[in-house]
Amino acid sequence: MALTTAALLMTMLTVVFNAVMDRHLEHQADDELRDRAAAVAMTVDTSGPRVRVLETVNDGLLDANVWIYAGNRLLERPPSTSGDGPVTEAAGRLARQHEHACVTAQAHGHQPVRLCSLPVSGRHAGAAVVTALDLAPYRSSAGTLLLGSLFLDAVMLGCTYALTRLSVGRALRPVRTMTDQATQWSAVGSDERFGTEDHPAELARLGISLDALLDRIRTSLRHEQQLTGELSHELRTPLTRIIMELDWWRARPRTDAETRASHEVIAEAAQSLRTICDTLLNEARENALKPGTAPGTTDVAPVLDRLLQHLDTPDQVKTVVETETPVIQAGTAPALVERILSPLLTNAVRYAHSRVTVSARRVPGAVRIDVVDDGPGVPETFRDELFQPGRRADPGDGHDGAGLGLPLARRLARAAGGDVTHDPRHTPGARFTVSLPAG
Repeated sequence: MALTTAALLMTMLTVVFNAVMDRHLEHQADDELRDRAAAVAMTVDTSGPRVRVLETVNDGLLDANVWIYAGNRLLERPPSTSGDGPVTEAAGRLARQHEHACVTAQAHGHQPVRLCSLPVSGRHAGAAVVTALDLAPYRSSAGTLLLGSLFLDAVMLGCTYALTRLSVGRALRPVRTMTDQATQWSAVGSDERFGTEDHPAELARLGISLDALLDRIRTSLRHEQQLTGELSHELRTPLTRIIMELDWWRARPRTDAETRASHEVIAEAAQSLRTICDTLLNEARENALKPGTAPGTTDVAPVLDRLLQHLDTPDQVKTVVETETPVIQAGTAPALVERILSPLLTNAVRYAHSRVTVSARRVPGAVRIDVVDDGPGVPETFRDELFQPGRRADPGDGHDGAGLGLPLARRLARAAGGDVTHDPRHTPGARFTVSLPAG
């Protein structure tokens, strides 16, 4: 673009410059012709009834390329020209105009000749002096100027190309460096960022954009890694239970009651496996239906509604969802939000007497979700063991469970940069708070 623009500009300047120089050289030739015509006019006597040409010492110089007319009658002409040549005919036409005029004619050999006429008035008769000048030296000068200007244009274009390439290369060098760094950092999920210090305004904006992209990539990698790890751990737990029950059942003959108990444990573990697989399938369907959704970003309200719809809520228990704004974004994958909230909601519905309230709100840098029920609450003696795996406050309360829901929810939340806490001061009932990074 720079080279093309410079070429167009130089072409225009070259055309204008050479046109002006041609015009200047033509005016210069005309001035010289008029001066010679004025000198010759001093030798023309028009004071008498007839026009006379006075003889002078410099007649040889004055007569060169000079025509003198008395009216339409030719008095003198240059010795080197013929009476019917193109130059003589052009001189006759100028003399008949009886005014100052100049014209360019082609002599024999197509050489350009410039002619100018000067009328000489008298009392009884008038005359006209026409002088001629060969334009070959002037055309030669114009050609030399044209070649010189074209050479300068070529030099300027070469310099423009070199300087533009050098300048653009130096200007883009930091961009290439930043791009290479961003590629390297994104590959390993580095914490390095460009920032805005010591950068021009344009590169600072580029740095901000690349930093945001690196944050998104790092978040996606972190969520993918933690989701894979957590789901692997969660899948191993029911599989381990199934294997242990099978090993225990095959160790020796069992009674029918023991066999039924083993079947129930295996069925419960298989159902847990199915729930995990359904979660993965639902996430895959959501990503397929909403490909433009940013990875690691979840709208909390639809997740809460979907979880409550799939819960087996007793008829006497009423569930309520409260959100301060219609859209609350959490910076965590939808599947992870479901796995964190699911055990909390299940416990709240299981132990509530009449009401379960779920509220979501936005706080600086985070999203908080409160799950509140009006049940018996957590016994004070069990609060220290609440989030320990395999512990239950009352194993004989008639509810199935292995004591893994709350510990897993807290571990998943902390892996995502949040937490799950219990409010011991809340009475009656229980209040659990989930904190997640804001999306």
